Amino acid sequence: MTKEELIEFEKEIAALFNAGKIRAPIHLYYGNEEAIIEVFRAIRAQDWVFCSWRSHYQCLLKGVPKDRVRDEILAGRSISLCFPEQRVFSSAIVGGVLPIAVGAAMSIQQRGEDAMVYCFMGDMTAETGIAHESIKYSRNHQLPIRFIIEDNAKSVCTDTRETWNQPRLTYEEVNDEYISYYRYETKYPHAGAGVRVQF
Repeated sequence: MTKEELIEFEKEIAALFNAGKIRAPIHLYYGNEEAIIEVFRAIRAQDWVFCSWRSHYQCLLKGVPKDRVRDEILAGRSISLCFPEQRVFSSAIVGGVLPIAVGAAMSIQQRGEDAMVYCFMGDMTAETGIAHESIKYSRNHQLPIRFIIEDNAKSVCTDTRETWNQPRLTYEEVNDEYISYYRYETKYPHAGAGVRVQF
């Protein structure tokens, strides 16, 4: 998918949410299209993708048909999109997919498979203990996994750096065989589309 197609998809979802057609929470992307497309240049059909509640772009870029992604969102599953056929899984639990991603990478290593795991997380999740442990374990055991940290400077509605009184994040600007980091600004709030208020 192109940058323009990704943006148009999220605009459509935002309009559906604001019109009350989606009754469950949504978390929209905007502003990171070029960065995430670049990450996906290396991701193959046999590779696994794990991500959090913000996962529309990952599903689309992994090859899930647009109509299937839209249908799942309309059914209220935006924050837990899972498509086993395309090997993409997401969870609304903060840090919840990290140990699962590490386990998948361990399985790939033990079986000698030609596959990789790509695990996406936000900037606040990257500062949690489970992130540090998952990254350390993966490095020390040389697992076939890459962690992608997407920094939009938000943790729900708080600034990550301000919350931790930390002007620089732990993995900020780190790009090596285990970590890819990028920062972006989004026009959408943490949840929703900025018009309709959900209770």
